[in-house]
Amino acid sequence: MVAIEIENKIDEMLECLDRDIEHIQKNLSRLNELRSLIIKRDDAALGKLLECIQGDSESYKNNEIKRQAIRKELADYFACGIEHITLTMLENELPEVKNNRVYNKKTELKLLIEKFKKEYASTIILVSECSRFNKLLIKSIFDLGKTGSVLYKANGTTKEHNETAFVNMQL
Repeated sequence: MVAIEIENKIDEMLECLDRDIEHIQKNLSRLNELRSLIIKRDDAALGKLLECIQGDSESYKNNEIKRQAIRKELADYFACGIEHITLTMLENELPEVKNNRVYNKKTELKLLIEKFKKEYASTIILVSECSRFNKLLIKSIFDLGKTGSVLYKANGTTKEHNETAFVNMQL
């Protein structure tokens, strides 16, 4: 009876993992879309993307809660702590048919997570480069009219000269 319950919980866990895989794949495409929208400077579409992400986060949170509940139940069945219930541990404890399914899900998740890490790093680099470029652009615009002279105080420290020559400019 316990073996049947464990197999049912494993099936539920595999369903949760399928939803996790879908979630990661969706986030991979969102990262690509995010980079594209940043390059295009499409603020309206970026806002819609943010709303979409916020809406999906609630359903993913429910999947996370369900997965943790299944892990807790499996930990009770195996008489161990929840931290010991991993896919590798389940692989070792299951018959070969279920073992292969768990192994395949684990492998697919690992590959997707590695790909997600790379895409996430690319997105971070793009955003930081855009930020750096914007700072340089703003600095060059506002430093355009500076006289460049340096004043020294009586104690020998420098003081920035506040006189600037502003010109009305259109971009």
